[in-house]
This record gives sequence, C-alpha cells and structure tokens, in this order.
Amino acid sequence: MIIGLDVGGTHTDVALISQKGIEKEVKVLTDENHLFETVLTGLEKVTEGVDPKEIRRAVLSTTLAANLIVQHKLPPVGMIVAGGPGIDPREFRTNEDFHVVRGAMDHRGREIETLDDFEIAMVAQNLKKKGVRYAGVATKFSVHNPEHEKHIASLISPLFERVFMGHQLSGSLNFPRRIATTYLNAAVYPVHKAFFEAVKQSLVKKGLDVPIRILKPDGGNMSFDSSFNDPALSILSGPSASVMGALAYAPSSGASLVLDIGGTTTDMALLIDGVPLLDPLGIEISPYKTLIRALHTQSIGVGGDSVIHEQDGVLTIGPERQGRAMAYGGPVPTPTDAFCVLGLVSGGDRSRAVQGLQPIADRLKVSVEEASVQIFDQACRQILDGAQQMIDRVNSKPVYTVHELWEGSEIKPRHLMILGGPAPQFAEKLMTLFDGSVSVVPHWQVANAVGCALARTTCEVMLFADTAQQVAVAAGEKARRDIPRSFSLEDAEQLTLDLLREKALQRGANPDHLEMEVIESYQFNMIRGFHTIGKNIRVRAQIKPGLIAGYDPIAGKLRREDL
Repeated sequence: MIIGLDVGGTHTDVALISQKGIEKEVKVLTDENHLFETVLTGLEKVTEGVDPKEIRRAVLSTTLAANLIVQHKLPPVGMIVAGGPGIDPREFRTNEDFHVVRGAMDHRGREIETLDDFEIAMVAQNLKKKGVRYAGVATKFSVHNPEHEKHIASLISPLFERVFMGHQLSGSLNFPRRIATTYLNAAVYPVHKAFFEAVKQSLVKKGLDVPIRILKPDGGNMSFDSSFNDPALSILSGPSASVMGALAYAPSSGASLVLDIGGTTTDMALLIDGVPLLDPLGIEISPYKTLIRALHTQSIGVGGDSVIHEQDGVLTIGPERQGRAMAYGGPVPTPTDAFCVLGLVSGGDRSRAVQGLQPIADRLKVSVEEASVQIFDQACRQILDGAQQMIDRVNSKPVYTVHELWEGSEIKPRHLMILGGPAPQFAEKLMTLFDGSVSVVPHWQVANAVGCALARTTCEVMLFADTAQQVAVAAGEKARRDIPRSFSLEDAEQLTLDLLREKALQRGANPDHLEMEVIESYQFNMIRGFHTIGKNIRVRAQIKPGLIAGYDPIAGKLRREDL
C-alpha cells in the first residue's frame, strides 16, 4: 500500500492505495499554525485498522516552503558569491546578508582569479556574529568547475549548521537563477528538515517505519533523504499534485485544462495530448527566478472560502481568505455560503449563511437566493478569466511538455477536468459557461493525494565535456571523468544516461521501470587560430515525469506487488 498526502491551505488530503484500488480517503482541516498535528491526524485516520507491514511508503507534498517564501518569513541566510568579469552579481542580490568576494572561473572552468581565503573568512565570521545559521555559496561557471564553491564551503562550514553550493541542484548555465536557487535551498532548509523529521518520527512511533518520498514541482518524487540536499525542490509540490491526480484520466489527444478548486486558491494547469506542460527554465516564486524545474501551473486566489466583495453593485471574489465559511463558523461570507443557501452542499448552518449574505443581497436589491446565484457565477467567471490569461501567456512563447518541445498550433483547451472539494458543484455551473466538455476527476476530493501516491521518481543530469581539456563534468552529481580527445557526442549521451540511472536509483526509483531520455544534446567546435582544438559538448537527460508503472486508471488499481 502507498500513502499519498497533500497539505493544502484549507484541507489536508490523505489517500491509501493498494492493489485493490483506493482503500481509504480522508480529508481533514489544515491548521496552518499546527501543521504537524494536521498531518498526524490525517495519517492516523487513514491507517486506522491497517497492518503497518502492508504499507510500503508514504509520498508527501506541502505548501509549507512556498508559504514561507510568499509571506517573506524566510530565516537569515549568508550568501557568498563570486562572479568575476561580466555580470555584476550584486544585480541579483537575494537578501540582506549577500556578499560578493574575489575569485573567478572562465566559461571552460579554468581559474582566472584566485579566491582570497582571508576575505572569505572575515565575511563568514561577521555572519556568525550576527547569528546567521545557514549559508549559500554560488560562483559563476561552477557547473563547469565547482572547485571554488567547494573551497569556500570547506572554509566556512565549521561556522554554519548547513552550507549549500550552487552547482549541486542543477547543471543548467544561468548564474542569476543559480544564485536565487542556492539562496532558497538554504532558506527553506530548516523548516523542511523540522517538518519532515517530525513526520518521520511520528510514523515510526505508530509502527510505520516506511520510506518517505517528497513530491517535486516537476510531478516526480524523490526520497526523503535526498530532499535534504535539495529542500527547495519541495516548493510548489502542491499544484503538481493536482496535475498528477488528473493525469491518469486525461484525454490522450487534444488540449485539456485542469482546475483544482480548493478553499483558498484555484490551481490550474494545461495538458497537451495527455502530457503536462513544463517550465523548462525553472519556477518563479515571489521575486525569485530559480532553476527549479517544474510543471507549468498557476494559482489564483479564488476558492470556496474566498472573501466576497461588493462595491457599487459589482461582485468580486477573493483573493484573500479569512477562515471558513460563515455556515461553518467563519467570520465573513464566502462562495461556500452561497452554495449552502442554494442547497449545493451538505452540512453547515444555512441560517448563518443567509445572515452573512443578506447585506450583500440588500445592496444588490435582490433576494439572498439570487445573490447566491450571482456569487456562484462570478466565482466561475473569475476562474475562467484566470485560465484564459494563463493560456494567452503560454501561447506567447515556446511550449515544452515534459517530453519535448511542442510545436503545434495555438493551444485552445476543449476539455475541463475539475478536482477539489467543490468540484461537482463547479462542474455543473462551468458546463454552462465553457465552450467544450467538462468532467469531474474521479475521487475529486482527494485527487491531489492520489496524485502524490502515484507519482514516479524523477531526476535529471546535465553533463559538460571539453575534449581539449580531456575532461567531462556533471557537477551536480559530483562526477568528473578523464576522457580521450576522441570522446564523441554519443559517448557523452551514454555517460549522461549512466549517471542518470545511478542518481535515480539513489533517489528510490524502481530499476525495472526507468524511462530515461536525452532532452538536450549538442556540440560545437572550439577554434584557436585556424585550427580546431577540440569540442565542447553538452548533454541533458531526464527520467520522464509521470505515473508509476503498473497503475490502471480504469480500474484504479496497482497491478504490481512491489509498488
């Protein structure tokens, strides 16, 4: 059995999946101030009466790290950056404790300016005196030669609890994004570590000593231990869980729009021929442009518990949330109160919903029932407007799926897939507003958690080879190989796939079901004078994001015993 768990802003969804299908599904309210207890409550309910020996692993997603970033609540981090000629790293300052030091490599990874150990030591001592506990180190061209980053890290490590280096997360060349990614790795590390260690210890106390995996923004997962090295990969795992929850039921052809309508936000994504779109450069969150590879998703502040605004007869929904709907004891009226008045939800105190909506109805000069209909319409129209804005942006630039560049015509989704707590209610209304077909994703209430459980283990590797220097480097994998001058593009692709396989197995992938592919592969000659002195080769390979092998979307069952 596999446990899938998704911590959302309003609810935490938990699903238990076995070869018989979904054994249990649980939905509990999220207490943002006590997330640990929230998770434990969900786990206790979903495992009640289940033999712990039958549970093979748990896959978690959370908005915890993302919430810290968007709320500007990140802890102090000491950033030490070396750039050299060209771009001034100060243009990409991430935080208050940002320091640029001497030292530089050229574009082939050769040292052109040595580091100043005394300068680095003074910076580190000052950070230590300020009480900074975590640090990040980023140097230009470190993916070609990480020795400067390693040297700085070795000098300052005794003074900090944890030091992150820029070459470790991604092999992509982009110095500004590498700086931001390194900073976020260090900044979200303490909350990531505390949260998941607490979960792990609690599972052990309950007799559930099972492997824990973390859902990544690209829709794949990685082992809990691996996530300590790349904690920023937990950012935006929640929206990716929505995509993975819908993926098994997506049409195999055409464009589809996935809407996960929750209490706080609506998360949306596009699928082309059943394949998610990708942000190939990396996610942007708050002011930070990163190298964190992710599915292309967007969130808007419209959900069942969003605040209703009325001004001069005009209704707007959200983006803020002030708690639950008034029908369930909340402080302000929300779309869920409108559903309650219209009889679209069970439970709740209809009289409180009416009491909350009556002032709005009076200002609109309509009945409470008619006001509720207008509120419902407005929420649907805002969601569709947000989706259209996302589609317009996607159509304005090259589109990459998780497999390849998609060079088709303009994307015009003809199918809506809806999940989340109020999915059936919204689906019925959206059918009247959307020019296409609309469906509700099976197990819509916990589809995110199902997506977590079914996500495949993924990773990628970037390799650089310089036949003039006779060296191949995959800095993120700590791999450096001596190569002959005859080293070819085909040799580089094979070496990259070998490293990818090794990395995937370390992250917990099933060795019998690795879907590896080369997604970038090119070379160019290096000329000196009138002679070719060698080749510069770059290869990038990935494990395709997708559902684990052996899942039957029709029967909803796992068909392999070793899952």
